Amino acid sequence: MNPLIESHKKAAINGMEMFLRNFSHVPDEKLTWQATPTAKSPIRIAAHTALYAGRFAKMIRDRKTPAPENLEEWLAQRDAEEIALTDRKEVERIFREGTAEVIAALDSLSPEEAEMTIDSGQGWTMPMSFLMSLPGFHATLHMGQIDFLQTCWDDQQVYV
Repeated sequence: MNPLIESHKKAAINGMEMFLRNFSHVPDEKLTWQATPTAKSPIRIAAHTALYAGRFAKMIRDRKTPAPENLEEWLAQRDAEEIALTDRKEVERIFREGTAEVIAALDSLSPEEAEMTIDSGQGWTMPMSFLMSLPGFHATLHMGQIDFLQTCWDDQQVYV
């Protein structure tokens, strides 16, 4: 049992659970609410966060980051997938499945692979240890967005 891998597994699960806990307090009538016309709604933030769990799992499993030939096309596809995900229960299902994939991908790493550096093929590198931290960190960051939006409609409750 690698303590680094175990800590990132715990962080991924905790990040997901905290995000889903806070997201569960977004009223149905506020799921598509936007602070400004160009801002992301709670459901869009949740869709993004949920879908990225599976994307992070793939990066860890493949030991590489995505290197799309056409970045604009790749981003447009990512955005379309997020926009299409509009059901709260489906978001949670995808998030839980993606996090389970993250756990499996982390478990597949040898101690040496956990210490490797990934070459993006795009002129930059990333330590695997940083990639391993992203699922939990990413969920926590987006939980903060949900927390902020809740204050916009005067939900001042702290959810623990």
